[in-house]
Amino acid sequence: MCTIRHSWPIAYFAMHRWPQNLFYQAGLSAWIFIFSGLTVLAIALLTVSYQSIKAAIANPVDSLRYE
Repeated sequence: MCTIRHSWPIAYFAMHRWPQNLFYQAGLSAWIFIFSGLTVLAIALLTVSYQSIKAAIANPVDSLRYE
């Protein structure tokens, strides 16, 4: 998590300089990075929550039967 937190300024700088060489320039703002970070966080939380609920509901006898 530490490397992700410190890498977004480098990505912002690289993505800000890259379109300057193109004919059609598109703007890049910080809200794109915030939105993508929140989207990744939401997907991770939904995935972990789903797996946790699935494990809590499961019958432990069924999983022990196959081991």
